[in-house]
Amino acid sequence: MKPGSRSLGIAFSDGDDRSWVAGALVRTNGRVDDLVGGTCTVGGTDATAAVVELVDRLDREDARRLVIAGIAPAWFNLIDLEAVHEAVDRPVIAVSFEASPGLESALREQFDGDALGERLATYRSLPDRHGSTAPFVRAVGIDPERAVEIVAELTIDDDRPEPVRVAKQAARAFRRFSTGPT
Repeated sequence: MKPGSRSLGIAFSDGDDRSWVAGALVRTNGRVDDLVGGTCTVGGTDATAAVVELVDRLDREDARRLVIAGIAPAWFNLIDLEAVHEAVDRPVIAVSFEASPGLESALREQFDGDALGERLATYRSLPDRHGSTAPFVRAVGIDPERAVEIVAELTIDDDRPEPVRVAKQAARAFRRFSTGPT
């Protein structure tokens, strides 16, 4: 990637019934250029819309790609990566940090009827995970192996890509500011 290339990291911080979502526009060298925040419903189905709204509100064409922390924030409020990609017209990479047998059995334990059907349809539409070790990557609009390389390039000090690490800190700060001290 070019040294000034920017990625928009997106992460969530859950409260009781609302999750705060933050976007952090971060250069390849780790410099933070911008932040944006919003919310979605814990246990709802509006995380995809919340991500698209963040990108729209940020209104930065220089965000070359989105790097999202996970696919099921806010208690299984699944993110439809293809819908995000279509709406924002740039590559979308979701990262996860633990090996997993998948979410299907957990979804079946927590939901039934239409709520289960909607979540299963979104989950089954997701691309496969790539990478031999954490972070694992799902990619839309970009070759999965290139997405793995990008995530490695964005990882500076620990196992989290810098845009996601900064977005997680921002989401926690937004939640704490909104809800007061805990």
